[in-house]
Amino acid sequence: MAKCAICDKAVHFGNNVSHSHRRSNKVWKANLKHVKVKVNGGAARKMYVCTSCLRSGKVERA
Repeated sequence: MAKCAICDKAVHFGNNVSHSHRRSNKVWKANLKHVKVKVNGGAARKMYVCTSCLRSGKVERA
């Protein structure tokens, strides 16, 4: 599974708990995008980056 190349955000696991308290498995996936990013002085490279890193300006799109 993919994870963010900047902040290492990935999937989280837990339980869905119903009203009667029965439990089933649940997965929360990070909001990742496969984008071209400028790396090391302007070289473009594709990598998985979460949308919170894109919005905060931690990476610059190519």
